[in-house]
Amino acid sequence: MADAKVIPFDDDRSRARRRPSRADGEAAAVRALPGAQQGPPEPEEAGEGLPGADAAAGSGGGGGGASAASGAEAGAVSGGGARAGGWERRLAGGLAFLRRRITGEYEVDEFGYDEELTDQVLMSLLRPMYEKYFRVEVKGIENIPDKGGALIVANHSGTLPLDGLMMQVAVHDRHPAGRHLRLLAADLVFVLPVVNELARKAGHTLACAEDAERLLRSGEIVGVMPEGFKGIGKSFSERYKLQRFGRGGFVSTALRAGVPIVPCSIVGAEEIYPMIGNAKTLARVLGFPYVPITPTFPWLGPLGALPLPTKWTIQFGEPIATDGYAPEAAEDPMLMFNLTDQVREQIQHTLYKLLVQRRSVFF
Repeated sequence: MADAKVIPFDDDRSRARRRPSRADGEAAAVRALPGAQQGPPEPEEAGEGLPGADAAAGSGGGGGGASAASGAEAGAVSGGGARAGGWERRLAGGLAFLRRRITGEYEVDEFGYDEELTDQVLMSLLRPMYEKYFRVEVKGIENIPDKGGALIVANHSGTLPLDGLMMQVAVHDRHPAGRHLRLLAADLVFVLPVVNELARKAGHTLACAEDAERLLRSGEIVGVMPEGFKGIGKSFSERYKLQRFGRGGFVSTALRAGVPIVPCSIVGAEEIYPMIGNAKTLARVLGFPYVPITPTFPWLGPLGALPLPTKWTIQFGEPIATDGYAPEAAEDPMLMFNLTDQVREQIQHTLYKLLVQRRSVFF
């Protein structure tokens, strides 16, 4: 298989391609309807109300019915042809996609991000889980800027990092500009086989200040979950209680890049794998931060790895501006502490608010 073309990360070509909307398809279908009136009215219509018009209509009633039937039949044939044409276009598009993958005629950036694969394959695989299984409700999407960089800071939970993936789909599908979220992931993600390649293709990169700042300065939306393994691997009794946010490195990165910080609160992920224990010895042997024990895992085997179908809410809060600070502000530990605490408190307050508002864990 040929290698993909690597494009410079700061290439100024448009990264967002407009996807045809359902409204566009419906408008095209309306324009293609046979027999639509485009010009002046027919003579029969023009003569409506004149003497003899009723008689003419009566005498030509049979012919009019036949014409209507013929038009309906033609419309049905035309509609079937349109559907056939739609399948042909999909098939042609799929074959063209496969040809580009085989010949290497596709582009990735310097981080390994493959936008075409993400949009057409990875998002299509995640979308049923997002829409049907977790039934994610998104609030405050307008708080993410339409252009330019921004740092989304979210709580982390759920034993497996599905919350980050659902947040990625939410930004991609719900934002008016169809923006892409580039997540900062832990080292473990990039040492696991298969997972490493998929994470790179989906636009994720190592959680280090250098990569994060470069992405932000290039106008990307970057997502970070400062709790790390402390948040995702906490026990069920500690659900929705934020863990420590580290030393505020994400604030320093946002200050240096001069981008806003968007707090994000996710409700629903805590209950997908209720963690009631941790097999620490096995975790040390495997080199994992934890091996969860839940009411269904490992007791039910592979079936126990299926997440519970909880109802999710993702809310993006009011952005916190950083472009008003001086360049040396990133070295001020007190400022970083205050901003970190502000972001953490905003996320925690929103979590409590969403928990009060929800009717049930599953509905």
